[in-house]
Amino acid sequence: MRLRNTAGWLAWIAVLCALSAALAYQMLAAEDRSLFLPGETTSGHHQIELACDACHVDAFGGGEVMQDACVDCHGDELERADDSHPRSKFTDPRNADRLARLDARWCVTCHVEHQPERTREMAVTVPADVCFHCHEDIAEDRPSHEGMGFETCASAGCHNFHDNRALYEDFLLAHAGDETPTRRLNPHRTPEKTAEGHAPALLPADADAGGVRADPAILDAWASTAHAGAGVNCTDCHGQGARWTDEPELEACSDCHEGETEGFLKGKHGMRLDAGLSPMTPARARLTMKSEAAGRSLDCASCHGAHEFDTRRAAVDGCLGCHDDQHSRAFKGSPHHELWVAEQAGRAPENSGVTCATCHMPRQVHRRGGEALTRVQHNQNANLRPNEKMIRPVCMSCHTLAFSIDALADPELIRNNFSAEPARHVRSIEMAVAREEDATRPTQGNDPRQGEQQR
Repeated sequence: MRLRNTAGWLAWIAVLCALSAALAYQMLAAEDRSLFLPGETTSGHHQIELACDACHVDAFGGGEVMQDACVDCHGDELERADDSHPRSKFTDPRNADRLARLDARWCVTCHVEHQPERTREMAVTVPADVCFHCHEDIAEDRPSHEGMGFETCASAGCHNFHDNRALYEDFLLAHAGDETPTRRLNPHRTPEKTAEGHAPALLPADADAGGVRADPAILDAWASTAHAGAGVNCTDCHGQGARWTDEPELEACSDCHEGETEGFLKGKHGMRLDAGLSPMTPARARLTMKSEAAGRSLDCASCHGAHEFDTRRAAVDGCLGCHDDQHSRAFKGSPHHELWVAEQAGRAPENSGVTCATCHMPRQVHRRGGEALTRVQHNQNANLRPNEKMIRPVCMSCHTLAFSIDALADPELIRNNFSAEPARHVRSIEMAVAREEDATRPTQGNDPRQGEQQR
């Protein structure tokens, strides 16, 4: 009997050890850790939800650990923001009463993962009318807000909690009378760096393919690119001798395109690689994607090609080869697309076309030393959510502030890729102008409200 009991215990121990080993492997070595997810992750983080340690850097840390994880990824963005609710406002002892209502010192006060039942757009988990807690008397200072519901504060064209660069009052006033600006999209690109020690303008016969018998079509494609023009040869990307590889890693691109690579790794296309996971594929996306592209691994060559590096193809076909949501499908035939077609056909000036990349990967001018460099921002998150972030760097390159606000506040217009006029009008600019006029108008009589407005 004792032997039977001992055998039973040993069997249980063996089973427990096997289960423990399986769970340990699943947690520490396997990429698929979905077994441990306590709930669905938000659209901003679902690509890296299996890289648990990207956020949970210390299993025994408190709120400050999660805060550090948030700032580690989003700190630069918050630094650039014109933030009307900076952390310093809530650490100021004079605002202790506000801190009691909304402890905005911590990102996770509003942004909580794994709770889809209470999560709204932008991973916000606080009530839609949260502004009420601090601004319940707003109509006393701004009569234009009388009767407005507090759930409308964060509507497009009004207020953002963090970044109001395109919506703060001074900016609205400065652009109140704007006419359509001169187009300034797509400045000519200045290469950030070229390979050193190479003669320029290489020809197919100059290819140093490292002993590999290269396809003549590949060599012709390479010779037509800016790479060959700048003296970048086969071995600069593929490696030399025993280090030759048919499929270069991301580092082969980042050696010369450091800024673009940095943006790529922060954006939705590359953030899995940055977290140490396998590449993103359309099959993992939450937007509608084309079924034939489902298993395509996303890296630099996915959009630019392996040897052509055609930025024109990348700007439209590289996107539409995967994306199949209504907004993407509506691009072809839209006014923006017609501008692009006209440019390609020579019927419109160079750099006058509007592509997917024009809006979602805008070209930005940076200064290094005394030299101005133009490079493409490959981080789509930089100007995508909330969509008002696109107003200054993108929309106002061609449109007035008033039109831009109205267009981005119209969900149906966005779905149809701006193929019509905005169906609604946001009165943000008019309200700012009226407030300015009230503030400068001489006080008449003894109306206390008028006196308060003047002050």
